[in-house]
Amino acid sequence: MMSKTAFFTDERTFWHTGGTHALFFPIGGWVQPPSSSGYAESPDSKRRLLALIQTSGLAASLDMQSAALATEEDLLRVHPRDYLNRFKALSDTTGGDLGELAPFGKGSYEIAALSAGLAIGAIDTVLEKRASNAFSLSRPPGHHCLRDKPMGFCLLANIPIAIEAARAKHGVERVAVIDWDVHHGNGTQSIYYDDPNSLTISLHQDRCFPPGYSGADERGTGAGMGANLNIPLLPGGGHDAYLYAFERIVLPALDAFRPDLIVVASGLDASAVDPLARMLLHSESYRAMTQLMRDAAERYCGGRLVIVHEGGYSEAYVPFCGHAIVETLADVRTLVTDPMLDLAIAQQPNERFKAFQRGLIDELADEFGLPGL
Repeated sequence: MMSKTAFFTDERTFWHTGGTHALFFPIGGWVQPPSSSGYAESPDSKRRLLALIQTSGLAASLDMQSAALATEEDLLRVHPRDYLNRFKALSDTTGGDLGELAPFGKGSYEIAALSAGLAIGAIDTVLEKRASNAFSLSRPPGHHCLRDKPMGFCLLANIPIAIEAARAKHGVERVAVIDWDVHHGNGTQSIYYDDPNSLTISLHQDRCFPPGYSGADERGTGAGMGANLNIPLLPGGGHDAYLYAFERIVLPALDAFRPDLIVVASGLDASAVDPLARMLLHSESYRAMTQLMRDAAERYCGGRLVIVHEGGYSEAYVPFCGHAIVETLADVRTLVTDPMLDLAIAQQPNERFKAFQRGLIDELADEFGLPGL
């Protein structure tokens, strides 16, 4: 008998920092990082999500687990040895930044390998039928990381590392990655750009981050042409824009692709109060998208669904959005209510804006050759 939803987390992932010292002691070993204030990708929002899951009683409905670090073999399936060596050497000494807006402190190599390991563990558990679905509270995030360069807080490509481990271990072939982080999933796109067995779909705020990526004309190359779909949405698009994009593009694309496994890159930075974007989602938006993913997984791949945490920078609101996702995965409702829901609903765009955004989504669906379901 298949068990309940698996939830992968580890306190050590919260010790990753962009800094290098606590007081005047180098970070690493048993020396924890300093206060997270001033670093956008802080552990606070994730810790508070975990705390809400525990205090609400939701944890009792989950199989709470940790996992081993991703091995060197796991990492080398995605990243070249030269990059891993440079990352490890700097992590062992002072920390630094090997890419673009991706600082890290002493010891972050091992923490990033643990973050990827949590995603591997989540996928393993689902494919081995030890859980009906799974959530990985991975940190640092991974969807911006290129094969040979970190970017945007992302040091290792967590989801591709976990997918390639699953392909090597379980023989899974066709994998769909749905990325609803507010920033474009450029790293995952780049890694799978020529792979026809990896469907990558990114819903994101248009022209947000990173610059130079995210256009709808980026469809893949070679054998992978057509297997990459970008859905750039107007700032302030809100709940209706995302749900309509799912209806017109995401679900028809999954229907055409017929995945063996669905993985969601779940950034919570499209929320109404996130400091790094302006997309106006709320907890019920994430609940609805998660339910659509659960239904799609049941329809196409025996329920095999794994959600991996990415961004999300509102320490007050990330817990409520993430809690709604995990409740939906576990098919449980607790007594938790979203204190911002009414305000977020009141801030949604007017009908003229919705109609305009829907028109743009319809144009994309036609361009992608996707009929309505």
